[in-house]
Amino acid sequence: MNNKALRTTEQWIELIANNELPAITSTAKLLDKFSNDDKSSLPKLSEAILHDQGLSSCLLKVANNIQYISVNKVTTVSRATVVLGIQRVKNICLTAKLVSSLLATKTLDISVYEQLTQLMANSFYAGMLAKMMVPSYSEEVQEEVYLAALLYRIGESAFWSAGGDTAKKIANYNAKSNQDFNQYCQQEMGTSFNDLSKGLAGTWNLSDLLIKALDQPTTRTDEVKIIYFADKLSAIIAKPAGNAEDYQRLLDDIANIMNISVRQLTVRIDHTREQAGKLLSSYGAEILTDRIKSLPTSKDFEGAEATAGSTEPESRDKALLDGFMKLTKLMQNSKDFNEYLQSTLVSIANTFAFDRSSFLMLVDNRARVKSRLVVNKSGQDDVSKISIDIKHSDNVIARVINTDTAALINDYREARWRDLVTQEISDLITEGAIAFVPVKIGGKAIGVICLQLLTPEGKVETQDFLQVCAFIEHLNMCLTMIKYS
Repeated sequence: MNNKALRTTEQWIELIANNELPAITSTAKLLDKFSNDDKSSLPKLSEAILHDQGLSSCLLKVANNIQYISVNKVTTVSRATVVLGIQRVKNICLTAKLVSSLLATKTLDISVYEQLTQLMANSFYAGMLAKMMVPSYSEEVQEEVYLAALLYRIGESAFWSAGGDTAKKIANYNAKSNQDFNQYCQQEMGTSFNDLSKGLAGTWNLSDLLIKALDQPTTRTDEVKIIYFADKLSAIIAKPAGNAEDYQRLLDDIANIMNISVRQLTVRIDHTREQAGKLLSSYGAEILTDRIKSLPTSKDFEGAEATAGSTEPESRDKALLDGFMKLTKLMQNSKDFNEYLQSTLVSIANTFAFDRSSFLMLVDNRARVKSRLVVNKSGQDDVSKISIDIKHSDNVIARVINTDTAALINDYREARWRDLVTQEISDLITEGAIAFVPVKIGGKAIGVICLQLLTPEGKVETQDFLQVCAFIEHLNMCLTMIKYS
């Protein structure tokens, strides 16, 4: 994809709606054919949903997860449409297609994937929170505010899923502030996330309420304010920012608009979080569940302020800098590739907490990768032997090499890795975490560096992984320079 040519809002919308996420466009157009208040549409809608096995299955799971609607299990699509109502069924179908389509790409850069999954979790929770904030409104309005809050950031979500190299570049940008980040996005994309959301809402013929919410949300009706409040609250819950006073003021505003106390509000928010976890499971998006957190405390805001004003521990910074300097210094007196690779693995062991670091070299006419150098967490040679086929199966190592995209796998059972983890790779991972980063000379891969945590439930922090990737990029530059010098 050549993102450099896509400099207008219209071009981005065309790319996203018709080229990258056509399933959402098709579903939105299908659902738009059925009027929300026309009961005669129910049989036709049921018939249309039955043609999509994924939607049918998801609809039944969600219907049975909304426990208060019926004591009897819902077993047919037609029954679900009657019990739930046409507007809720349409919202469920669109939500299901959004979740499956946005998470479908398996080769996203790790930083892009982090942005996408967190934003999707925030948006789903915002939809649930918005609906919770209008209990006395009609079911029609409740469903409308749910969908509007869910899709409030659809432009940004779609961009992270479909933005290619531009998304990768933006996700890895070290912004000094939110304003700096937004300016950088505008510069690289040629448009804004808000304009993308407006354009996609129009393309998919979504609700007028969503369009209004995207345009001066705090100066309009209570319904529109609620969408804005829900989006803001879900974002703060995910990542406490600003100060505790601003957060408390937001809770006060929401409680006032609902005409309840803040204490009552927090109880309802906790209940909504539980519901969100159950529904995400029904949508096959369990990966988002852990990203929906409990309400923050004042200590969370204090911790956020401390983190914002702090840097990495000096020992970590010094060890990483020493690693960069060693590689650079090697260029003055060595052209031995093995020496560079050994230095890299030892530096990684000295800087990070990986139990095993390996260089897996492409062999057998690029049909396999085989361990050339392996060190343990102390930087000493490890006797482990690794040999994995990458020619006869579309596995994660092959993807890393073919797409030049590093991969971090903290849980190989996640849906995005399910088809890319072969038995050989599963045996290598055991119960820990693993990462693969391409090693290149002159832009051509010669293998991958494999980094492992061998303890059960061990997880690699995203920031650690990004620093390792930057360090290996420096290795790639050094290898390229000594080859052509």
